[in-house]
Amino acid sequence: MKQSRRKTLVTAVIVITVLGIGALLVWQTLKPQGLPEGFASGNGRIEATEIDVATKLPGRLMEVLVDEGDFVEPGQVIARMNTDTLEAELAQAKAQVRQAENALITARSVINQRESESATAEAVVNQRQAELDAARKRYQRSASLVQRNAISRQQLDDDQAARLSAEAALAASTSQVLSAQAAIESARSQAVEAESSVEAAQAAVSRIQADIDDSELKADRIARVQYRIAQPGEVLGAGAKVVNLVDLTDVYMTFFLPTREVGRVGIDDPAHIVLDAVPDYVVPARISFVSSVAQFTPKTVETENEREKLMFRVKARLDPDLLMKYVKQVKTGLPGVAYVKLDEELEWPEELQVNVAP
Repeated sequence: MKQSRRKTLVTAVIVITVLGIGALLVWQTLKPQGLPEGFASGNGRIEATEIDVATKLPGRLMEVLVDEGDFVEPGQVIARMNTDTLEAELAQAKAQVRQAENALITARSVINQRESESATAEAVVNQRQAELDAARKRYQRSASLVQRNAISRQQLDDDQAARLSAEAALAASTSQVLSAQAAIESARSQAVEAESSVEAAQAAVSRIQADIDDSELKADRIARVQYRIAQPGEVLGAGAKVVNLVDLTDVYMTFFLPTREVGRVGIDDPAHIVLDAVPDYVVPARISFVSSVAQFTPKTVETENEREKLMFRVKARLDPDLLMKYVKQVKTGLPGVAYVKLDEELEWPEELQVNVAP
């Protein structure tokens, strides 16, 4: 009886041993092969740049034109703020522009009037100059005739008085010219001031119009709406977030590589990404960022073993042209693995060749 049990136990041990050896051989045959020499990989998730569409001015949110998950394109209106107050300010500013323009027209008319008065005054000066010249000649003739007793002394006195009167009239008309010129300068100064008022009023119109335009919140890139943060009817402050967008033109995977490997990775080096959700496809990418600061840095002095533990953050940006082709399928948060070559002369293994769905 004991002999029979012993044989059964020995047989069982032999069977288990054989099965174990067989399973080991099968596992060694079917186990996934590691990366070839000269390649590195890191786990990560698909990420994208996020943009907050926010208000420029405080006010009431009138409407939001998109929902979560919607795609938006550059120039598309996402939301609108209430602009009643701005519209009233714009009407007032336009009225001030018209008022300033009328003041400018008046100032220019005054300039023309003053210039006409100056021309008249200069003509009077010319007239008074001619009269003075005639009076001086008469006086000179009278003085010569008096010496010969050809005319009376009274006539000489009258001619001298006429000469002095002509000189005074010329001085008065010259003063009128100077006064007219001063009036012209004053009118021109008023015109310049009126022009400045017009420019200031027009600038106010442009500023208010810009505020009205900015009250339409628009997308500036191809993106997907991730969150609606505010709802119509809410009163928001300046800079308040309304919608959160995911930039679908800047999609990347962030992963980490150890010191020995990251030192051989350069900006714009090719990378291939395999996502867990679609493991049959290999997506092309480019290294767009390599951190200059290590993660998990020891607080104490580093030894060689500790340096091997340092990890550096790396970003692999997906091909923008490929993103545009499959923009509707782009999703952030998907986990996967990024692969990079540490030697430019190496060829990608067959299983890591670019393979994107048609």
